[in-house]
Formats: sequence, structure tokens, C-alpha cells
Amino acid sequence: MAATILTQILVIFLLAVLVNIVCTRFKLPVIVGFLLTGVLAGPSLLGLVHDIEFIEDVADLGVAMLMFTIGMELSGEVLHRLKRPVFLGGSLQIGLILAACAAVMAFFSDFTQGIFWGCLLALSSSAIVLQIFQQKGITATPVGRLSLAILVFQDMLVAPMMLLVPLLAGTMQITPLAVAVALGKVAAMAVVMYLFLKYALDRLLNAVVRTRSSELLLLTTLCMCLGFATITEALGMSFSLGAFLAGLMLARSRFAMSAVADIMPYRDVFLSLFFITVGMMLDVRFVAEHLLTILGCVAVYIVLKTLLTMPAVLVQGYPLRTAIRTSLCLSQVGEFSFVLAASGVSAGLMSSESHQFFLALSVVTMMLTPALIAAAPGFSKRVAGLLGQPVRAVEEKETASSDLQDHIIIVGFGFTGKQLAKAARNLHIRYTILEMNPETVSNFQSREPISYGDASQPVILEGQGVEHARVLAIAISDTMAVRAIVSNARKANPDLTIIARTRFVTEIEKLYGLGANRVVAEEFEAGIETFCQTLTAYLLPSQDVTRMAQQLRQNYYSSIRRRAHSSDIGAFVSRLPDLGVCAIKLDPGSPYAGKSLLEGNIRRRLGLTIVAVSRDKVLTTSPDGSFVLQPGDILYIFCKTDEVYTARERLNNGDGLKMTSRDVDDDEDGDTGVTVPASPAARAESAD
Repeated sequence: MAATILTQILVIFLLAVLVNIVCTRFKLPVIVGFLLTGVLAGPSLLGLVHDIEFIEDVADLGVAMLMFTIGMELSGEVLHRLKRPVFLGGSLQIGLILAACAAVMAFFSDFTQGIFWGCLLALSSSAIVLQIFQQKGITATPVGRLSLAILVFQDMLVAPMMLLVPLLAGTMQITPLAVAVALGKVAAMAVVMYLFLKYALDRLLNAVVRTRSSELLLLTTLCMCLGFATITEALGMSFSLGAFLAGLMLARSRFAMSAVADIMPYRDVFLSLFFITVGMMLDVRFVAEHLLTILGCVAVYIVLKTLLTMPAVLVQGYPLRTAIRTSLCLSQVGEFSFVLAASGVSAGLMSSESHQFFLALSVVTMMLTPALIAAAPGFSKRVAGLLGQPVRAVEEKETASSDLQDHIIIVGFGFTGKQLAKAARNLHIRYTILEMNPETVSNFQSREPISYGDASQPVILEGQGVEHARVLAIAISDTMAVRAIVSNARKANPDLTIIARTRFVTEIEKLYGLGANRVVAEEFEAGIETFCQTLTAYLLPSQDVTRMAQQLRQNYYSSIRRRAHSSDIGAFVSRLPDLGVCAIKLDPGSPYAGKSLLEGNIRRRLGLTIVAVSRDKVLTTSPDGSFVLQPGDILYIFCKTDEVYTARERLNNGDGLKMTSRDVDDDEDGDTGVTVPASPAARAESAD
């Protein structure tokens, strides 16, 4: 039997791959591809799956894991802000839909039928909506937060709705004892969560992380997710609600992002099974026979649910555009409605034909959800414009608002990382730290913005705000880890300045090719320092030694950059980030101090372009030729990044550097060919 089930799952996944390949050609979202896969594999068409009930149970894990990861993304501050949207917005949304359905059904047939259908139609799909929000990166926008708040309230009401089904069918009578038992279960759950959070969570995770075993951390995370989900289900509440609560607890831990990175691949697999099982429920023959009726009801349902959801947003003071967008995002039937519908069929509240009609309505609205979410911004903007309502940029900002902006991400908190953090702190530059040593994280968590996590995981970098960071400083020397971090960070933020550390010179070219802006090789820098110390022992002037070292760096790194890219147009574009702006303070002894830009003619003499000058905290952009430079000015120079090594020396010492590329021959064998000036003794001997 197990082999048969595995074979069926294998067939489903293979079919899903083929269907999604076709869907991508028509630019259809992956979720739609999974739903279509379920329709094809279901009993009404190919009939590839026989044990649908087992696969549905497995698919429920995907919904639970999705809610678990959503819970982990919510900080305490965000959760506190969501209290009002959850209870005010959620209760108003469900209340209006229940009242509307009850009124309509009371007019045509039965009031209790209206309550039951109101419960079915009021719920929305957490799995689909939150999955799309995560893909689009809009979970933390006003639309994302409002949608999440309403979805959380809907999940909280799944258990009362399940208890309501037998009451509506007349098969169960409510008693004070039953109410007391239900309240007691909720109170017991709250106590268990509080005690676990206060006394067990940190101790458990510290013990697990100290083992340095990623497998054990993953197993612990899964136990928390599924354990609390099982508890809430046993108490008569939603399975996914328990997973969500477990995620909220784990979000308070410094190991949260690492746990998310481990569980996400499993979540995606199980969640894809959920969408496939939804598609399997659809009877294609029934849909074909009632196609026009179903499509008409789908249109009416989307319009009415959107209109009835809007007051839940407007009452909280949000503009019309946000209300329209949020309502369109929630205009589908939810996954928990299937559970309610099955209970309704068993209790006699719904006929088999009505059940098929409901399934058709549900699947079609779920398939339309990606398109509705994509079209919501434009549609809401047009409607708001027609009604003369202005768009407030702050309320409608598409990107997630984050406290982390223009900051430094420091990977590794050894000696280099600590010096970077100290410098950033002294200069009042915001920074975050990622460290894989749990003892280091524990020791510095009260003093530094430090987190435990593997920076080579994209989700870990996202948690550190890599999309809004200015600099990523990689202060570790693990070769493979540095490569993965550079590659993933460059994909996440094309404008990010990536400074990578490596042990060996042979890694420099590879890291530049992966997208690093600067590479510091321990082997090369140690050689340069040895070179400087050796020449200093001959009592050579320190200025000459410094100039030679700077020229060595410039020529070596520039040659590496040239080899890291091919010679086609794509390589030319890839080298554009090597052009940037650096800041140089003008020394009092500079020959350009006291001269105008026209007199100094810096651009022609030195090949440097001054784009701005800061003097006494006043910034002058694009200074003209009459602008006179003064000692202490901070000059913002546009140049190649490799020229940063020598630009300061050239500006403060005139045309200064006498060494040229002919003096430093960067041979393939590593011989720099530097012509070392003779020592004082040698020069005296030569003179004799």
C-alpha cells in the first residue's frame, strides 16, 4: 500500500512539472498550474489518484507550515499593531457576509441555510493569498497586514463554525457545560503556550543549536510546528491555527530565521500537494453542464464579497484604494470551507449537487485569485480616481516598510566583524550581524543586533533586509559559503555593495564574477604587508612604500576584474558597477587647496571627476569651475573603484604617484616586477 501511495505522489509531481512548464509559457502563476494538475489527475478526468483522502491529509501539512512561517515573520511590534485589525476588521467582515447570506436565504428558503452558507462563503484562502503575498513581497504592506489580520480571525472562527454545523442541523443542543468546556480548552492552551515560551523555548533551542546540527534544528522546528497544530486540533480548533501560534512563539527567538530557512522547502512541497488536492475535488462533467451558471455565480460572488469586505478596512481609517485592494485579495473561497462543506453534507445541510456547485465555485475563485491580486492595484487606482479620492503615498507604498534601510549587514562576528560593528556604531550607521556560532550569539545578543543564521540561505538575507541594505560585509573565510553569499545577495539586491573576504588569491576572480564589488584576499594582503615591512627595514621613506603598495593593489585588482568578465556587451554592462563615488578629505598640504576647480584642472590632470563637495556639513553638488577648494573639504569623486587606492594620494600630493603600470608588471606567476628604489647605503656606494 505504501508503495502504491508513493507511486501516486510521484505521478502527481511529474504531471505538475509538465503542467507548470506549459503554464509558464502562458504566464500563468504556479498556483494555477497546481490547481490544473489536480483537475487533470482527479477522478473526473484521468483518475490517476485513488487514495485522495490520504493525500489530502498530507496536503494539510502544507497549510500548517505556511501559517507557521507566517507566524514567524511577525515581530511583537507588528503583532501588537494587528490586534485592532484582527478583531475589528475580521469580525465586521464575517458579520456582514453572514448577515447578507442569512437575509437572502431567509427570503428564499431557510434562515439556518443562510447561516451555514454564510460560514462557507465568508472564509478566504490563507494558503493562496499568503503564498502570493510572500512571492510578491507585500506581506508587510498595509494590504498585506490587513489581509493577514482578517485571515487570522477567520482561522480563529473555524472551530466555532464547526460546532455551529450540528446546531444548525438540529443534531446537537448547546449547554452551559459545553460552553464552559470550550472556554476551558482555550484557557488551557493559552497557559501551555505561556509556560513553554517563558521556561522551555530558549533552553531547548540553545541546547539544539549548540550541537551544530542543522538536521536536529530542523527536526525541533517541525516538532514545534506539528506539535502545537496537533494540540489545537485535539481541542477542536483549526490545525493550522496551532501552527501559526507556534510560529509566533518561535519568532521571539534569535534562531527564528535559521529555522525558517530549514523548513521552507518542506512547506513548499506539502503546499503544492494542497493546491493539487483542491483541483481534484472538481467534477469536470458537472462544470461543463452548468458552466454559464457557475461563471455567473462566480462573478456575483466576487463582486458581493468585495463590497462586503470593504467596510472592514474603511472603518479602520484606511483609504478607499487600500480597501478595494484588500477586498479583492480576499474574494475567493477558503480551504477550510471544504471541511465545513463536508460536515454540512454529513449533517444534511447540503445536498450532493449543492456540494459540487460549491466546489466548482471554490476552485474557480481560487484559480482567479492570482489574477485578481495582480489587477487589484490598477483597478483600485482607477476607481479611487473616478470617485475623486487622492492616493496617499504612505498608505499605498508597495514595498514593505522596514526599520532597516541603508544599513550594513556584517556576516561573521570575529575580529573583523567586531571592528566593523564598532566603526559603524561610532559613525551612527545602522547595522545587523549574522553569526553561526551560538555561543557568540548568546554572549552578544544583549549588546549587539546579532542573529543566528546561515547567510548563504536567501531567506536569512531577506530577514536581514538585504533588499534595502547598502553594504554587505562578509567577514568569514569559508570558501563555499562566501561564494553562495555573494551570489544570493547579488540576486536579491543588484545595487548592493558586496565586500567579500577570502583566504586565497585564486578566489578573487571567481568572487568578482559572482558579483562582489570588492574582494580582500588574506594571502594577497599578507604579501603586501610583508613587502612593506621588508622595504621599511631598508629605511625607505614611508610615503614611497605606501605608494608602491597602493599601486600594487590597484594594478592587481584591476587585472583580476578584467579577467573576471568576457569582452562582449554583457561584460561591459557588468563592469558598470565598478564605477562609483568615493569620499576623500582634502589635506591642508594639498597643492589643490585654495585653488578653483578651473585652476586645478583635476579632471584632465588626474582623470578624477568631482561630483560634489561637503564643507561644514553643507553639500554642494555639481560645483562649477569657479568653486574654490579648501583644506578639510570632503570631495566626492566619481572614478573606477580600483582607483580608490591611489586617488587620495594623487589629490593630496599633486600628480604625485611616479609609479606607472610599467613599474608594476602583474605577471601570471605572481611576480609583480616592482622596481624597488635603492637603499641609502646603496645610493651612497653608487655615488662613490
